[in-house]
Amino acid sequence: MQITNGASATELGPVAWRKSRASNPSGNCVEVAELPDGQIAMRNSRYPAGSALVYTRAEIAAFLTGVRNGEFDDLA
Repeated sequence: MQITNGASATELGPVAWRKSRASNPSGNCVEVAELPDGQIAMRNSRYPAGSALVYTRAEIAAFLTGVRNGEFDDLA
């Protein structure tokens, strides 16, 4: 099955969603899951059946490198 951005998270099948241990107790969290084809899906934990964004591993790696390098610190 071809997964596209904006698909309902429930359409992704039985994947293991997880969130950071640093997430806050009010539930305002982003959750991630590895898809069977190796892509990474993200969803809003407050709306588990809502839309999911799907990224390649290279896209996730580039984003995480930017976070580690402080490229997004002005957004916090």
